[in-house]
Amino acid sequence: MVKLNRIYTRTGDDGTTGLATGQRVGKDDLRVECYGTVDEANAFVGLAVVACAAAPALRDAADVLRSIQHDLFDLGADLATPITPDEKPAQRLRIQKAQTDRLEPLIDRFNDGLASLNSFVLPGGSPAAAALHAARTVVRRAERLAVQLRRHDSEHTGAETVRYLNRLSDLLFVLGRVANDLGAADVLWVPGANRPKS
Repeated sequence: MVKLNRIYTRTGDDGTTGLATGQRVGKDDLRVECYGTVDEANAFVGLAVVACAAAPALRDAADVLRSIQHDLFDLGADLATPITPDEKPAQRLRIQKAQTDRLEPLIDRFNDGLASLNSFVLPGGSPAAAALHAARTVVRRAERLAVQLRRHDSEHTGAETVRYLNRLSDLLFVLGRVANDLGAADVLWVPGANRPKS
């Protein structure tokens, strides 16, 4: 169990931070940037929870998102703890394949009954949909950073982190459409809408 009594420690005043292993790295280290962006994504998911909880038709989505916030903390802990060669299974908190797999039936369930798409969806529509699309884009950024971290430090970074973020962004996209009256109120991209007519 985590216990926090003191919020400031002054240890980061030199521009470094401690990983879960105790190792000090720069606050601009790619690993820190990656799990920091996961934290940012979690905050945006929190905004989407509030927006969905305010709409009776979206309370189920709000419950799903609350559970995902726990996964995102697990994912951040995973990224903040580089894998060691002698690490035993279940020794450290790692995002699990089962957590990623749990997202797929959720995507299918919420996608069922959505209006078909014939163009890309612009982020927006209802307040809940806008919040979900904002969360999706931050999750995508976290995913790009996780891919970069895996490329530079695959020995110490689990592949499941990338898979989870990839699947989560898909779920957030689908939920954004659910929040727009099951896609009926989606705002669709009109290519060249503002280009002068020749």
